[in-house]
Amino acid sequence: MNIDGPPDLRELPEADLAELCAEIREFLVESVFSSGGHLSANLGSVELTVALHYVFDFLEDRLVWDVGHQAYTHKILTGRRDRFHTQRCTGGLSGFTNPLESPYDQFMGGHAGTSISTGLGLAAGASINGEQRKSVVVIGDASIGAGMALEGLNMAGYAGKDTLIVLNDNRMSISKTVGALSSYLTKMRTMPLYSAVKQDLQVALASVPLVGERLQREVERVMDTVKHYVVPGHFFEDLGFKYFGPYDGHDVEGLVKCMRDVKRHHGPAILHVLTEKGKGYEQAEADPIKYHGVSPTAPVEKEKVKSLENGQKELKRPSWTRAFSDSLIRLAEEDPRIVAITAAMAGGTGTDRFQQVFPDRFIDVGICEQHAVGMAAGLSREGLMPVVAIYSTFLQRAYDQVFHDVVLNGRPVMFCMDRGGIVGADGWSHHGAYDIAYLRTFPRVTLLAPRDAIELHEMMKYGAQSGEICGIRYPRGTVPPAFGPAGRTPIEKGRAEVIREGDDGALIGYGAMAYLAWLAAEKLSRSGIEVTVVNPRFANPVDHELLLKLSRTQPFLVTIEEGSLAGGFGSAVLESLADAGAPGIRVERQGIPNELVDHSAHKDTMIRLGLTPDAVARTVERLLHEKTSRPAW
Repeated sequence: MNIDGPPDLRELPEADLAELCAEIREFLVESVFSSGGHLSANLGSVELTVALHYVFDFLEDRLVWDVGHQAYTHKILTGRRDRFHTQRCTGGLSGFTNPLESPYDQFMGGHAGTSISTGLGLAAGASINGEQRKSVVVIGDASIGAGMALEGLNMAGYAGKDTLIVLNDNRMSISKTVGALSSYLTKMRTMPLYSAVKQDLQVALASVPLVGERLQREVERVMDTVKHYVVPGHFFEDLGFKYFGPYDGHDVEGLVKCMRDVKRHHGPAILHVLTEKGKGYEQAEADPIKYHGVSPTAPVEKEKVKSLENGQKELKRPSWTRAFSDSLIRLAEEDPRIVAITAAMAGGTGTDRFQQVFPDRFIDVGICEQHAVGMAAGLSREGLMPVVAIYSTFLQRAYDQVFHDVVLNGRPVMFCMDRGGIVGADGWSHHGAYDIAYLRTFPRVTLLAPRDAIELHEMMKYGAQSGEICGIRYPRGTVPPAFGPAGRTPIEKGRAEVIREGDDGALIGYGAMAYLAWLAAEKLSRSGIEVTVVNPRFANPVDHELLLKLSRTQPFLVTIEEGSLAGGFGSAVLESLADAGAPGIRVERQGIPNELVDHSAHKDTMIRLGLTPDAVARTVERLLHEKTSRPAW
């Protein structure tokens, strides 16, 4: 594969493209299993990507990938093959599109449903600037059902700009696509004969001397009329698009031919291609959900299994997602009001296990986070207890619905926010850095974060029984082991828990950061420094009484959060002390600074942010030194 850029690709004979696609698939499988990343979607889009770059010059025209997780072949063909092994690694290529990497990338990707709007903006911009170029958007059948995508379709068909929407139809998001639009596309998928018949007739008539061209135009007119009866719904054409398809998305030569036809069309158009996730890799074809995203398979040291005194083996600690799933099922067994809602992330959020036990109380709305939250408000109005299981970064997409439909109407809804904090290799678009800050500003919202799996269950139980709007956040990764005193105080709104006493400062670790604070305290204790460790439990409301007490008895406070420092938990502590007129105690905040955090391994990112026991211990030592070395005056 000696392709260093699209110009090299276009030098190949069409007959060699299938062989190139096979080489790309082999390269993808080897590379993705080495660095980790999205596999199934990229295996399914190889021929489509090759055909696009073979027909179009995207330094002249524009190409926008929805989400960007299916753009690996695009990266390989646009000069990044030699660096592809660095993808999702510290300092390496992003796992999504990124204009900082290549002029062939228009936008940073990561969230679904945005591409039609941004692509239409590019087309409108070209028109305003008096430039002639086509805006090409690649979007999946799951993403096209997102609210923003439908808004973009509505405007693109009306605006009449030179926009080509390539609908990559593989019947999947991460899980199977849901919704009425998906059912409509299924009907279209079962009638692929129309395009093939029309194309065969055009080829045959073109060869007839003298009258062939006139007959060809007449047949096209008749076929377009027939299409209204053959192709069910003709939904896209009614919206103002010229519809092409459906075509076999794995016939690269056929795709090249149809794209040349589409390229000659000016105005809004839909090119509908049928692909299979995981194409060409047997295991991924059989289970595209499992191979949607894969972890690196480089050898790692296996965790040693500790033996307890009674001879039993210590059980592997569960992930936070599994702990949430277990608690949700337990609560639902006791409370028939509980309904679980997710937005195309049943496996990622752990609600797939809930679905197996309570299929009638599970709702997957597809990639429609706004709809999920609005629907939750309606369920709550009918006396149910909706649990919206969602990644922190994706709840941002439903910000207004949280306010307008839930908060404004005072509807009890429980938001369980997975991946609250640093997510690692997915990077900028996926870090759950802002949920504390953007939810803390809303009245009526109670924000909680557990220190371990036991507390997560108790917080979810509190949320289900309180009649409040609750946001419970927990990070990616493994639940910490047991730590702190054996006894636990019950969950009481706005009350923190002191889990260690000391006079040399106070560490306040929100949620899973309580364990980090505990480890830092253990380290400091070995040096003769004894600090208080607080598990605050709540970010809204904070424990004003305890904070005021600490401000009077401790030399300083250190807040620790795996979230944004701008408006986050540490800000809530500062506001509480300021409102109470507390003495001028030093408050040091540790968390995610107000900047975009690049992709890298979770451990590396946490070290870089100073969110480690060693870094926190060094902060305490520095603050103690500053306190003792400060002039008496």
